[in-house]
This record gives sequence, structure tokens and C-alpha cells, in this order.
Amino acid sequence: MPVNTLLQDRLGSMFKPMMIMLAIVALVFAGLYGFVSFRSMMIGRFLASMANPPQTVSVTTAAYQEWRPKFSAIGTFRAVNGADLALETSGIVEKIHFQSGEDIKAGQILIELRKDTDNAQLEALKATAELNAINLRRDQSQLKIRAASQATVDTDIANLRSANAQVVQQEAVIAQKTLLAPFAGRLGIRQIDLGQYIGAGTVIVTLQALDPIFLDFVLPQQDLNGVSVGQTIAATVDAFPGQSFTGKIDAISSKVDLASRNVQIRASLANAERKLRPGMFASVEIATGKPQRLITLPQTAIVYAPFGNSVFLAQKSEESADKKAPQGSGLVAHQAFVRLGETRGDEVSVLEGVPEGATVVTAGQVKLRNGAPLAISKEPSPPVDDSPKPVDQ
Repeated sequence: MPVNTLLQDRLGSMFKPMMIMLAIVALVFAGLYGFVSFRSMMIGRFLASMANPPQTVSVTTAAYQEWRPKFSAIGTFRAVNGADLALETSGIVEKIHFQSGEDIKAGQILIELRKDTDNAQLEALKATAELNAINLRRDQSQLKIRAASQATVDTDIANLRSANAQVVQQEAVIAQKTLLAPFAGRLGIRQIDLGQYIGAGTVIVTLQALDPIFLDFVLPQQDLNGVSVGQTIAATVDAFPGQSFTGKIDAISSKVDLASRNVQIRASLANAERKLRPGMFASVEIATGKPQRLITLPQTAIVYAPFGNSVFLAQKSEESADKKAPQGSGLVAHQAFVRLGETRGDEVSVLEGVPEGATVVTAGQVKLRNGAPLAISKEPSPPVDDSPKPVDQ
């Protein structure tokens, strides 16, 4: 057999297995390459979908409200006339002429102390005064016939005046044994009992004139320009939630307190139903100026920062119509800097930066940045109150 033919047979028998081996290796490398490419593509898609997921937020619509400038203060009710009644003298309580909580008139008798001894002494002094009057008349008659001297008559006149003065003094002592109402009003709780010995100055009962009633409060000196005598005020108390009591300013103190730089103001309120009591705590509001039309937002919508306060607006995304746009509501966050005005309770007025009708994020803005896709929460937002009150649970 020729050598060339033998060499060709050997080469042919080796080439076929080699080609099979190379094909298998190529298939393995192609599979690996495809797997790596597919994995990279899926990872890329996953990271792309996770890079900017929609953030769930609560929103509100910016709208105008009419706010009237006002001053707020804390005050205390005080009776127009109020006193803790007591007697100037001591003694045993003989009669009580009132009931606790009773409405009384000025001059009405409240209590009487035992005064038997004082009455007896008064009768003795009256008898002495009558005797001195008789002596004076007798000596005056004798003086006319020169049977008595002028000195004797003068002594009789002095003795009569002294006796009458002692009678008046004793009557005053007896009057001190009776307590009269100094003014009309409502009594408090009785502090003494029948037959009890009380000393001078012992408090018997409190008397308060409740209608009208004073309300004392203070304002900073910079607010003085906005208040005047006769101005209307509104007061609220915790005892009657939801009810407002109106009155007028009666007086403004003539000086400013040096320590606090506050000025005291007194208003009077009608209190025909006797709902308001002296010592009650009250919240006072004084309206000043004309109503202003302002855009208001919940305070939770404001992002406070040293470099400027801002809000996040929910705006339509430019890619919302694109099928490749992120899944969500089609809204994205846009940060806008604002200039704030007056604050009332849970609300704040916005002077610049937010147009009427804008959709403003009120909750969830901590995780937001410009361009972040948004998903609007379907849960109702907490109520906003311009005069929130703490509630005991």
C-alpha cells in the first residue's frame, strides 16, 4: 500500500473525532456565554426596576382660605366683686340665714353672733345717758335762777356727750356681731356651723358677683398696637368645649411689666347663665385687621431645613405616557422652596412657592427626591384643625 494512502487514512480517522470534540467545546462555550449574557440582562432589568420604585405618599390640594389676623393669649376669670366674708369680732354663732350656693342681695343678713351681754351693756349705757340728760336739764333750770354755776352745766353737757358716744360705740360693737352681704352675688360653701365659736377674721363664706365677670390676660408689648378699649374678644374654656364666650376689652394697664415685657389687659363678659366662674382658665383670641386670603397647608407638608423650607409637589411625569415609564400613578415628586407666613394649629400659610390647586405631599416626603415616582395612598389623611386641643385618653 502506498505511503501517501496510508497517511491519508490515518489523518482522516483522527480528523473526525477532533471535529466532534471542537464542536462540543464550541457548544459548551456558547452555552456559557448565553447564560452569562442572559444573567447580566436579567440583573440589569432587576436593578433598573429597583432603582426608582414608586413611593407611597399622602397628598392634599393647595387651596385659599380666609384668615383674619388675631392675637392669642391665656387668661383667668375674676369676679367683678369677690370677697371671703368674715366678722371683725369673735363670738358664738347664734343664727345662720343663708344656704351654700345661694344667690343673695346686697345688705342681706347672713349670720348673727350671740350678743346678750352686749345688749345688756347697751341698755346700761343708755340709762347713764338718760340720767346725764336729766341732770343737764335740771342744772340748766337752776342756772336761770342762779342756783347752779355755768361750770356745772358745762360738766353736764360733757357727761351727756360722753354717755351718748358710749351708746353709739356699743351699738357699733353689737352691729359687728351681724354679718351683712356687702354686694349682691352668689355664695360659696359655708365654712362655719351653728353654735361654733369663731375668732375675728375667720372666713365664713365666699361671695362672688358673677354677672358680668372679668377676664384678665397679658399680651406682649409688640401687640399693643393691635388692641384697644372696646375691642371684641372671644374666650373658650375646657369645661364647655365647642362654646365661645364673647366680651369687650374694658381696660389696658398703664405700664408694661419690666420682667416679662407683657402688658395686662382686662375684658368683661356677660355671664347670665353663671357658667363662668372666678379662677377658671381660658383661651383668649382677639381678632385684628381685615381677613386675608392665603394658601394654607398642613404643617406636616413642610420640610423644614436651615437652608430653606420646602414642599414636594406631585406632578405628571413627562414619561407617564411611555410604556416604559415606571409602574405607579404617573406622578413624580418635584421639590419647591416656599416662604411661610402665620401658623395656626395644624395649619400654616404659604406666601410664595405653591400655586392654588397644586397637589402637595403631606406624608412620606422623608424618602423623596426630585423625580421620584409616586404612588398615592388611599388611606384618609388625619384631620387638620386650626385650634387643636389635647384629648385625654
